[in-house]
Amino acid sequence: MKFLKYLFVGLIFGITLAKAEVISWFRIYEMFRFQSFHMYGVIGSAILIGIILIQFIKRNNVKSLDGEPINIKPKQFSIPRYLIGGIIFGLGWAMTGACPGPMFILLGNGIGVISVVILSAVLGTYVYGLVRNKLPH
Repeated sequence: MKFLKYLFVGLIFGITLAKAEVISWFRIYEMFRFQSFHMYGVIGSAILIGIILIQFIKRNNVKSLDGEPINIKPKQFSIPRYLIGGIIFGLGWAMTGACPGPMFILLGNGIGVISVVILSAVLGTYVYGLVRNKLPH
């Protein structure tokens, strides 16, 4: 019962992304070929909304749904870490036509072949967990 609210929000989010064509491989292809502003507009809007909401949370001491205070810890900026991670993420996104959130939306929309990508992402996450201590962070 507790997780129904999260399921509901996830469903609304998935429907919104599907209707906005964010999960469309063609939209992603257009973005990587610099042929359309659509995806850049969506991503830019998400960044702007995220900045505004984070500032709102920090300044107003907003609490979580469980009533606990939300503490956002500062992150240390590391150029090699973000550069390598961004390249890997971007290559995966370009090769598969999907980033992690829309993968599940594509599966829900009946694109069964995306299950190979989901399994690969899970395997990659598992391997990262195994070698994490040996990587520079």
